[in-house]
Amino acid sequence: MIILPAIDIKDGNCVRLFKGDFSTVEKVASDYLETAKSFEEAGAEWIHMVDLDGAKEGRPVNTKIYTDVAEKTSLKVELGGGIRNMETIEQYIEMGISRVIIGSAALKDPKLVSDAVAKFGSEKIAVGIDAMDRMVATEGWLESSDVNYIDLAREMIKVGVRYFIFTDISKDGTLSGVNAEQLRDLNDAVGSECNIIASGGVHTMNDIITCKEMGLYGTICGKSIYKGTLDLAEAVAYAHR
Repeated sequence: MIILPAIDIKDGNCVRLFKGDFSTVEKVASDYLETAKSFEEAGAEWIHMVDLDGAKEGRPVNTKIYTDVAEKTSLKVELGGGIRNMETIEQYIEMGISRVIIGSAALKDPKLVSDAVAKFGSEKIAVGIDAMDRMVATEGWLESSDVNYIDLAREMIKVGVRYFIFTDISKDGTLSGVNAEQLRDLNDAVGSECNIIASGGVHTMNDIITCKEMGLYGTICGKSIYKGTLDLAEAVAYAHR
């Protein structure tokens, strides 16, 4: 299993939100590059980054920050937020981003996903499934839908998607533990056909153990690292076993 430490960017700052609520923004680190390098030193190979301004505005906003991390560290950058068209996807991949996350557009424009996978390959494209009460949310979590998260995953697999990031919004930024039940349901339904990355709620090593024992591909850790409830080096070492 891989561990993906996370940096969310808003107004150029490293922040975390509580349950995706933009009014709860909390600055968690002073310098994104120093933070990324600390993740690298702890043994991480990947970093999960989110353009929160981009997610809200539907377009790339903090591009230089992500390309800086890709160029100035050895970390592979997985990036989401505001990615709604092929031009943006191509731009990011050409700039050295290793995996681009399509979120809202997966529900609203499934052809974009199939075209992106066909053009860039399944390794470069992930679909972010963000759910509240098992239903998919879009537009930076500001809008809800009537689509079940497992149904969306099944539809995306049909067009070639092999990487999913599943976030239970009610857990995100809460340090209350991963939603093992919903992760297990997703893994049981489609896990044999794709790679699932758990996101939201990671608190301690117990969450890392839960995800690894489930056989997930990856786990994203954000606030737990910044608050000191999870030791990144220990998590990476365990995940690599």
